[in-house]
Amino acid sequence: MRPKDLNTRIFLDGGDPDETKETLKLIGFVDGQTTNPSLIAKNPVARQRMERGEKFTRSEILSFYRDVVRELSTLIPKGSISVEVYADSSTTADDMIKQAQEMFAWIPNAHIKLPTTHEGLKAAEQAVQKGFRVNMTLCFTQEQAAAVYAATNGAKKGDVFVSPFIGRLDDKGENGMDLISNIIQMYKNGDGHVDVLTASVRTIDHHLYALKLVSDIVTSPFKIVKEWSASGLPVPGNDYIYDQKNLRPIVFKDLDLKKKWQDFDIRHELTDKGLAKFASDWNSLIKE
Repeated sequence: MRPKDLNTRIFLDGGDPDETKETLKLIGFVDGQTTNPSLIAKNPVARQRMERGEKFTRSEILSFYRDVVRELSTLIPKGSISVEVYADSSTTADDMIKQAQEMFAWIPNAHIKLPTTHEGLKAAEQAVQKGFRVNMTLCFTQEQAAAVYAATNGAKKGDVFVSPFIGRLDDKGENGMDLISNIIQMYKNGDGHVDVLTASVRTIDHHLYALKLVSDIVTSPFKIVKEWSASGLPVPGNDYIYDQKNLRPIVFKDLDLKKKWQDFDIRHELTDKGLAKFASDWNSLIKE
């Protein structure tokens, strides 16, 4: 059952509905789920098909993704299900909007994942004007989070998530959890229309520290949720100390949220690498 002192929504990060069912049995609740092309590629049904040497056509893989998402939606009808558009370095905002329009109609509780790139932010600006809910993914800097805020100005509370990827920053020797703390602090100067979704959770410490920081949402893989459950679903208090493991700190920047999103430097190598990885995983499922 949900801990009484839990003020962070718990999402499951994965593309396997069986894990969602197990999580619901294990802890009694799930507030949402995040999916992406890499997670769909790891879905057991997709893996079995690939092992048989049977790739999907483009229409088949979209139908498969839609069916997975629809099952997740029935399992978590009051939560949010994040569905990611296909995007590589050449995908335009118009391309993303076309995909978003189709995917948003799949289920009633979708957030459409768009990359935190120039074209992704351009698409996000249009998407919120059309009434779509969005989740801006592959965020690695405070500047990117500021640009998400500016691009989605006017959106309703709950309609916009920003997903900083902490694990991939840790891989570079930077303290990814500092980025979560910095974005939360920065957004306190705004109107609260963007929710911070702690993503790329690799360890139970990532999960627990996100709860201590009161990140709006944390999305964790099934193995981390199981570990949290096994320890009694603790919600850390002020006495909790996060082990930074000699990671380099990420310093807070005083950014002006009133600036236009185009005025922020949103470039980051990990965003480019993440975009390429998601596209590659998606393309690996499709027949030539």
